[in-house]
Amino acid sequence: MNRKKDKGFESPRPYKLTHQVVCINNINFQRKSVIGYVELTIFPTVVNLNRIKLNSKQCRIYGVRVNDLESPFIYNDPTLEVCHHESKQRNLNYFSSAYTAAVSAVDPDAGNGELCIKVPSELWKQGDEMKVLKVYIEFSLDQPKGGLHFVVPDVEGSMAERGAHVFSFGYQNSTRFWFPCVDSYSELCTWKLEFTVDASMVAVSCGDLLETVYTHDMRKKTFHYMLPIPTAAPNISLAVGPFEILVDPYMHEVTHFCLPQLLPLLKHSMSFLHEIFEFYEEILTCRYPYSCFKTVFVDEAYVQVSSYASMSIFSTNLLHSGMIIDQTPLTRRCLAQALAQQFFGCFISRMSWADEWVLKGISGYIYGLYLKKTFGVNEYRHWIKEELDKIVDYELKMGGVLLHPTFGGGKEKDNPTPHLHFSIKHPHTLSWEYYRMFQCKAHLVMRLIENRISMEFMLQVFNKLLSLASTASSQKYQSHMWSQMLVSTSSFLKSISNVSGKDIGPLIKQWVDQSGVVKFFGSFAFNRKRNVLELEIRQDYTSSGTQKYVGPIKVTVQELDGSFNHTLQIEENSLKHDIPCHSKSRRNKKKKIPLMNGEEVDMDLSAMDADSPLLWIRIDPDMSILRKVEFEQADFMWQYQLRYERDVVAQEESILALEKFPTPASRLALTDILEQEQCFYKVRMQACFCLSKIANSMVSTWTGPPAMKSLFTRMFCCKSCPNIVKTNNFINFQSYFLQKTMPVAMALLRDVQNLCPKEVLNFILDLIKYNDNRKNKFSDNYYRAELIDALTNSLTPAISITNEVRTVDNLNPDVRLILEEITRYLNMEKLLPSYRNTITVSCLRAIRMLQKNGHIPSDPSLFKSYAELGHFVDVRVAALEALVDYTRVDRSSEELQWLLTMVQNDPTHYVRHKILSMLGKNPPFTKASESSLCNEALVDQLWKLMNSGTSHDWRLRCDAMNLYYTLFGLTRPSCLPLPELGLVLNLKERKAVLNPTIKPEQAGGAAELPSSMAFSVSMKVEEEHLVLDATPMPVPLPSQALKRKLDTPLGSPPEPGQILQDEPSTKVPPKRFPTQEEEDIDMDTVHDSQAFIYHHLNMLERPSTPGKEPPSVEQSLLSMPATPMPMFSKESSSSSKHGGEHHHHHHHHEHKKKKKKHKHKHKHKHKHDSKEKERDSHAFSNSPASGRSLRSPSLSD
Repeated sequence: MNRKKDKGFESPRPYKLTHQVVCINNINFQRKSVIGYVELTIFPTVVNLNRIKLNSKQCRIYGVRVNDLESPFIYNDPTLEVCHHESKQRNLNYFSSAYTAAVSAVDPDAGNGELCIKVPSELWKQGDEMKVLKVYIEFSLDQPKGGLHFVVPDVEGSMAERGAHVFSFGYQNSTRFWFPCVDSYSELCTWKLEFTVDASMVAVSCGDLLETVYTHDMRKKTFHYMLPIPTAAPNISLAVGPFEILVDPYMHEVTHFCLPQLLPLLKHSMSFLHEIFEFYEEILTCRYPYSCFKTVFVDEAYVQVSSYASMSIFSTNLLHSGMIIDQTPLTRRCLAQALAQQFFGCFISRMSWADEWVLKGISGYIYGLYLKKTFGVNEYRHWIKEELDKIVDYELKMGGVLLHPTFGGGKEKDNPTPHLHFSIKHPHTLSWEYYRMFQCKAHLVMRLIENRISMEFMLQVFNKLLSLASTASSQKYQSHMWSQMLVSTSSFLKSISNVSGKDIGPLIKQWVDQSGVVKFFGSFAFNRKRNVLELEIRQDYTSSGTQKYVGPIKVTVQELDGSFNHTLQIEENSLKHDIPCHSKSRRNKKKKIPLMNGEEVDMDLSAMDADSPLLWIRIDPDMSILRKVEFEQADFMWQYQLRYERDVVAQEESILALEKFPTPASRLALTDILEQEQCFYKVRMQACFCLSKIANSMVSTWTGPPAMKSLFTRMFCCKSCPNIVKTNNFINFQSYFLQKTMPVAMALLRDVQNLCPKEVLNFILDLIKYNDNRKNKFSDNYYRAELIDALTNSLTPAISITNEVRTVDNLNPDVRLILEEITRYLNMEKLLPSYRNTITVSCLRAIRMLQKNGHIPSDPSLFKSYAELGHFVDVRVAALEALVDYTRVDRSSEELQWLLTMVQNDPTHYVRHKILSMLGKNPPFTKASESSLCNEALVDQLWKLMNSGTSHDWRLRCDAMNLYYTLFGLTRPSCLPLPELGLVLNLKERKAVLNPTIKPEQAGGAAELPSSMAFSVSMKVEEEHLVLDATPMPVPLPSQALKRKLDTPLGSPPEPGQILQDEPSTKVPPKRFPTQEEEDIDMDTVHDSQAFIYHHLNMLERPSTPGKEPPSVEQSLLSMPATPMPMFSKESSSSSKHGGEHHHHHHHHEHKKKKKKHKHKHKHKHKHDSKEKERDSHAFSNSPASGRSLRSPSLSD
């Protein structure tokens, strides 16, 4: 590979970062504040480097020195407020493009940043000699809303006794939230990290702990960390707290940290971590890249697992004792994921966002190999099927997921995913669900590559990437050497072709460069004369999220003579495929039938078709295409497949298919599977639910006791007294899972009246009554929670007698028993809480079901009390889920308000995220339906939430956008009043149309101005022209028909021209032009408005060119309607609300509230305003808040 010769990676920045010091010398838990400084060592790569752009959000910056010289700087963060608040735009299309523009404007991968530092001119000479620059920045953080999370429990005692701790968090490059840096995965450097904390606290960070130094008074100590391996800023983290420390007994370089009193749980949960290390090191034939590894368990975690260089931060809820069964595999999975990301994600980073899929794919793929080794092939194949179903469902519902987005120069190509309501150009604009699906698809595609080139070659490729990176990491700084530690799509594909010699181009083109999955429909006929199987495979490639597949597909046919694999070629339009069969049907000879795995079995062949030798057929059994298959075969074939096919995926497919065949034969096949000990436990669990569905379809012909009851009695009840369950013994996990699932499935049974059979209900109540866990070494909390779920499943809607009042006294006796059990369990939980409060969670769900079915009065107050801060997070989420449901069913605006207030104020990030995503999944109303909840206040509230309320948490902002999309769609919400006056700029035809009835089609051509522009315009001249006749002229509203069209939005740029006044029936047309309905304004005269817009767009891209004043824009303003004058002047003062809070313009808000009586006064008031504001803009231009006001002295030379 000649990558050594070419530079490999072209940096978007005019300098190279080689080393960064982060020193935090004060962490105050009372005030939730942090004070510190950073020092970046920079090699200029251009002559006369005069601007340095860095990332920094929400930090207050006190001063910047470059090589000890004070340097002026500008701070502007356009993502704080995406659309400025005078903008009356309320459509998501507009917001989405403005948000993408704001994120790109500070994107480090485009060489941008929020903080722009001017290098003092004395140092420009140094650029010629390529000397090093040291940039020193002092900063502080006060009550950070993102990036760092303080957990300060409200109890007695010192901070350490209260268990107060703080940790860094974030989704994709979010380090800029807690210190200034180059927040990009492609800018690597070495690190020195110093944290001064109280003597009772421990600071955990990346790299090796060199020393801890106490102060003279022994009240504080400083932790010095050194990270010699070049690492990107987003992979740096910090956790500070009174942690208990456990050195791993098997690997001394691994250290675990947990909150006080959880050490025994930590010991148990981490006891097998060394096995994961050994597994990865063995398959990658490569040592773990860092010299140490630290795991930190924190409360109120953002996600369950976050990986950083040489350390991972986990949720403390993953810890468990040896008595807990269900959590154990989940915790192991989380640890395995975290460790896989240490190799690919932390040690090996990526060149650009478009290469993210390689890292997520490789780490997900090797994590899958760990699953296969630890939990077995069945679990692995089940997981692959689960993941495949997830991605297929998502893509068919939402449209495709694109792994490798490439952005061409052309405008049309700029949006490769027009079906999404968000941009995929940047991780911070993606919806969280999309990002989860993206990771899922990435590892499935890696598995497809493995199918193509073999696992051996796959692991060789990973080894090659790692060994190149570790060679590079040990080098002293050289400009191109470190880029070996960055992976890109092209370098990854190159090493695949070098190692394997195979061309995987078509595979990449199909699954990586293109979005969508494949949808197959299959059916067959057996031709007895020719002894061939005629297979027909059709595709649907026109629906959303689908694509056309051309290529090989494997079909497995199980015949009497054995199992045969055939590879068919799917051509452009071939549908029918002839497959020769081997065995003439011979059923008389009693001969065993060979299966796929070499086993030979006796089968009862009486069910099958006498003419055909076929037992069952499977399309693409290895899941080597990302596809959904709907295959039609006879019921007896599905039954044979369920009983005798040894692959869990085939068994799960046949269980799903048998739901459509409610016959005694299906019932028998399912019952046999339930009794089979050798069968994979998750297949048996699925069979339970299928069996209850079949029983419900066969309700009139069903004979014998209710489904599964006799089986359960035989397996888990006393021989002498069949209605009493044995004392619990969960030593056999397979039967434990079955014992837990069966009652839940049985509760779904219904009799002819569509009620749960009395026999079943009594059976479940007996299980609860006689449950005895005294001799069991495992906890039964999950089992008891599932018994409550079973009670919930048994509920059916109440039969209401006209106008009777629902009270607990006139309850149906069965429901009263259920309610009593639930109440008893809830009260027990308060005295003896179960692990993770699983029982409370189930009880809350049960109470909500009782309310929904009309047994007890619908009342949200119980759920509100359980949703309050202070309850365990799972309980809060369960209560909130019930509230979200209540909001939808009862159309309650009060509860919706309560939920949205919690989204704004709750300290736990995860809870806020859950509320918004649950509202998105179970919305109070949708864009398709009319609802009393849909009103202007709600639109404004959600708009404010996305626009400025969530600027500190990318995930939350995207959640808010998702909810807005679910409720109102992409266009202007239908509940808003008509927009008053739209100005549509059509840049192609170079004219603007002033038109009160703008049709939505025109909106397409409208220019959308990015919102982060600061207009700096002299306002003195226009004032003379713009004083109007202040007599409002009434213009009749257009007819109803037009009104409906108007509900859909205007794409017109709000900044320069769209006004919406309070009264929808008055328009104030400026005097300058006639008030015809459509007046074309010629734009090629003096006021070239196109130039005006383009100029401002350029200002956005090049805010830092010194000394360039904007050309006089006075005349171009004349073509605009009159009232937006104050908008411009507002913007000139400051486009960032940071630090400039104290000159918020009160007149402006007043102006919105007052009605037209005051129009006269206001016209003049604004004259004065704008003069004051003009002065303001000079006064504040040197503060970090002075947005991009181009006049600020710090920019002119």
